[in-house]
Amino acid sequence: MPYIAQILIYPIKSLDGIAVTKAKVLKSGALEHDRQFAIVDEQGRFVNGKRNSKVHLLRTSFNLEAQTVSLQVHQTEQKAVFHLEQERRELEAWLSNYFGKKVQLQENLVQGFPDDTNANGPTLISTASIATAADWFTDISSEQMRQRLRANVEIADVPPFWEDRLFGESGNIVEFQIGSIRFEGINPCARCIVPTRDALSGQAYPNFQKIFAAKRKETLPSWVSSSRFNHFYRLSVNTRIPESEAGKILQVGDEVRI
Repeated sequence: MPYIAQILIYPIKSLDGIAVTKAKVLKSGALEHDRQFAIVDEQGRFVNGKRNSKVHLLRTSFNLEAQTVSLQVHQTEQKAVFHLEQERRELEAWLSNYFGKKVQLQENLVQGFPDDTNANGPTLISTASIATAADWFTDISSEQMRQRLRANVEIADVPPFWEDRLFGESGNIVEFQIGSIRFEGINPCARCIVPTRDALSGQAYPNFQKIFAAKRKETLPSWVSSSRFNHFYRLSVNTRIPESEAGKILQVGDEVRI
C-alpha cells in the first residue's frame, strides 16, 4: 500500500525546507507553516530562486515551536538567529544587507504563498520518481534531486511516476485520500529554472532542462494522459484539499488510496 514516507514544509518561500512528522491542513487546503512567509522587494515582487541566484547560497533552519529562523551564508561559519515575529525588523535588515537591496518579509497565515494559487495544496511525488530523475544526470544524488524539486509529500512503496495516476484529462479532477484526508489531484507540476541549479551552491547543471524533458517524455507511463504535457519539463502533482478537511492532520505513514 502506498504511504507517506516524508513531509517537507518550507516556512519561508524559496528557502530551505524542514522535515516534519505531521502537518495540519488549513482551511485553504495548504499545510500549516508551508510558504507561510515570503521575501519581497520594494516593488512587491518575490525574491526567489527564479529571479535571484543568491537565494541558493542562503542556508536556513527553523524552530517552529520557538518561532525562530537561523540564517547562514553557504560555506561561512557565522549564523544569525531571529524570532520571526518579535525581531522581524532585524531579520529584514539582515536579508536586505545580504541581497543588496531593501526587502521585507510578508506573512500569509491563510494559504501561504503557493506557486499555483488554483492548486494550493501540498505537492506530491514518489520516492522512486526522485531516484529515477536523479539517475538521468551524472553526479546528482536522490537527496540533491529532492532538494531541487522541493515537493511537500513523498510517497513510498510505489514505482516511478506512480503519482501520475493522481491527475487526469484537462478539467477532470482525480479524487484520492491520504489517511483520513480527501485530496483532489489537479495537474502535473511545471518546473521552473530552480531545479536546474544545485540547491546549495546555485551552480547550473548544463542542459538540465533539455535532458530532463527528453527523459521525462521517454519514461512517461503509457497510461498517462499526454494531453496534460504541453511540454515534458513537469514532475510531481499539484493538489487541492477541500475546505471540509480543515484541521485534519497529515502524518508520515498515512496510506494513500485512490
